[in-house]
Amino acid sequence: MDLLTEGVELSHADLALLAELAKGVTVDRVGRRLDISGRTVRRRLRGICDRIGVATAIEAVAWAARRQLI
Repeated sequence: MDLLTEGVELSHADLALLAELAKGVTVDRVGRRLDISGRTVRRRLRGICDRIGVATAIEAVAWAARRQLI
């Protein structure tokens, strides 16, 4: 893990995933850009949401944006 914010660790890969979603890119396209499957993107996104304590991908993107991580 690379980044520690409020006791939550997010890797650069996690932040890259959130940054792509913030641009409005679909989950499947994010997967293609990051060379992983859409299913893996969804699983990683669920893990990110669980770690930062939010329920949706939109909330995760907003959480990271408010902290100027993306």
